[in-house]
Amino acid sequence: MREKIMPPLVLTLICVIISGLLVLANAATKDKIAQAQQDKLNTSLEALFGEGEYTPLEDLHYDGVTQVIRSAKNEVIFEITVDGYSTDGLQLLIGIDPEGKLAGISFVSIGETPGLGTKVQDDSFLRQFMGISSSDFTMTPVTGATYSSNGMKHAVTIAMDTYTANKEAILNHG
Repeated sequence: MREKIMPPLVLTLICVIISGLLVLANAATKDKIAQAQQDKLNTSLEALFGEGEYTPLEDLHYDGVTQVIRSAKNEVIFEITVDGYSTDGLQLLIGIDPEGKLAGISFVSIGETPGLGTKVQDDSFLRQFMGISSSDFTMTPVTGATYSSNGMKHAVTIAMDTYTANKEAILNHG
């Protein structure tokens, strides 16, 4: 009888100990991870519009938009995560100036194929989006990185459509 009870009991004990260690590891690192993510977001915001005061509009929620942020100068920044070649491979900040034109794109993270899909970060590719004021635009994809390029176009379309449909609510918020 003891021979039948011991293996499951030992396995249960091992699982309990490992689960406890995972809980401790999570508790020890969650604040550091959250701070690192916030630092990365702040760095991306500064790369987009420079140093300044940025206010997350936490109670505004739109399809496809992770977060809406407004600058003190009424620039609107949309945090958007879309699929490229990789699922959720493009996490971007897309900035729109007070005139409603796309003013900048900054990458919070990119999980695309190095040397190929990551070329969507190149200024030569990003320049084609600057100054557009609607989601009705054409894009020349990066050769060999069609999925990543289409993911970028999708993110820009989400940002422009969301801004156009909700401009007053965003600018008059708070």
